[in-house]
Amino acid sequence: MDVWLVDLAVSADGLDRCAPVLDRSERERGDRFLRPVDRARYIASHAALRLVLAEACACAPSEIRLTANATGKPELARAFGSPAAFNLSHSGARALIGLAGPTAIGVDIELIRPIPDAVRIARTHFAPDEAAALASLPPDAIEAAFFGLWTRKEAVVKAQGTGLSLPLDRFSVTVPPAAPRLLRDSAGWTLAAVEAGAGYAATVAVRADDTTIRHHTLSPDWPDRLGLKRRDRACSPAKARL
Repeated sequence: MDVWLVDLAVSADGLDRCAPVLDRSERERGDRFLRPVDRARYIASHAALRLVLAEACACAPSEIRLTANATGKPELARAFGSPAAFNLSHSGARALIGLAGPTAIGVDIELIRPIPDAVRIARTHFAPDEAAALASLPPDAIEAAFFGLWTRKEAVVKAQGTGLSLPLDRFSVTVPPAAPRLLRDSAGWTLAAVEAGAGYAATVAVRADDTTIRHHTLSPDWPDRLGLKRRDRACSPAKARL
């Protein structure tokens, strides 16, 4: 299992390389963002996802074809062979991409920002034991812990692939600074924190026991690799480097 940290603060030239590899639905969705910075980060994050998938499948980023399952979670089109699970999250100027084999994976990254009512939000939306653990922390530790907790829960929900049908108060995870772990029903799961830089919290969740998770960072010149020509091998996640 692999996760990639991506810097979305690309140059104007880099952004120009990102847009052409997206499909029509991605470009249309990007155009709906009102703020230019949000539009640019959406385009860059989805281009980076295509780059990671293309390098795993040995094809050009523009050749990647995505569909959605019944709950709306993106998937590789059937034409690409065996299923390769992936997930994307972006916040602020960072994106996180997770790639697995047939095992479900979820990732979440959050820019840590002021949230004075963190404990109230936790008591309203999270499990009681999580809210109590958060409230017990020193006041100056609550903000970062809240976002760490949030990414753990979101990563699990995204790995489940059930969307909003899994309420956040129906399961519990550990609260930072404790190591990430699903409580009570932890069998069959691996959670890991991802170092995403100062001011960010990030987590990856995999539906498998004791999984080794390899961490990568896309090089700053990653947009330059988007225009690479198709390689000799056909796209097939069965041949992917997972």
